[in-house]
Amino acid sequence: MLVDTLPFLVCPHCGDDLGLNGTSLRCPNRHTFDIARQGYVSLLRAPTSFTGDTAAMIEARAAFLGAGHYAPIVRELLTVEPGPGCVADVGAGIGHYLAAVLNAYPERVGLAVDAAKPALKKAARAHPNLGAVLCDAWQPLPIRTGSTGLVLNVFAPRNPSELHRILHPSGRLVVVAPTERHLGELVSAVDMLTVAADKGDQVSSRLSPYFTEERRTLCEFPMALTHRDAAALVGMGPTAFHTSVDAIADQVAALSEPVMVTGSVTVTTYLPESTVESGR
Repeated sequence: MLVDTLPFLVCPHCGDDLGLNGTSLRCPNRHTFDIARQGYVSLLRAPTSFTGDTAAMIEARAAFLGAGHYAPIVRELLTVEPGPGCVADVGAGIGHYLAAVLNAYPERVGLAVDAAKPALKKAARAHPNLGAVLCDAWQPLPIRTGSTGLVLNVFAPRNPSELHRILHPSGRLVVVAPTERHLGELVSAVDMLTVAADKGDQVSSRLSPYFTEERRTLCEFPMALTHRDAAALVGMGPTAFHTSVDAIADQVAALSEPVMVTGSVTVTTYLPESTVESGR
């Protein structure tokens, strides 16, 4: 519930505390943010043209993840124990991975942060201990400095300085990123975007000097998908920004069913560097 996450949130304009005021959040400086009827709140610091994934992409993601195909990724995430504070998922989408962590740690509260309103409408209902917040990952996050014991970043953009700022010194950042083998069978058949062979090293390089890699695990698993699930898998990713739903469905329908697809990601845990100052 959003109110339970208030101790971990700050006003995006002045950095002061936020409190519940009827159906809005308000800081002592009278900056006010209405809570949407679906349960999420917009804490955007400034207007942005980026609105995240489309409603069609979100529906495809909900269908695919709800079928359990990415359960191996969830299991890997659950091997990392949170440090002191809340659990934040930056680029949370529908809150699928965050809800799984909160199920494992029911005493924690979670913040699902995303730029897509359609995603947050679902995330707000994903778990009773979850608060859904609309914001831009490239702007300062409306999260209190050092207040998160675990930050998840699953197939999502990363702002290293802000991730470092919100993380507790004893916390962990966990990044899930695709390898060059991820969905390889579909990449060639449906003209999906490719992944660089050194993707994992690129991620760690960009997170430096704010984080040090602690552990990197290859999570690879086979999937036998129906045409519907394969189309949802393609339709929930960046390919859907430049290919229509009907075109994806037609391309997938030409494949043999079940569609055999390899899931291949790295799940990397990072420690925050104590010598780097980031701040607000």
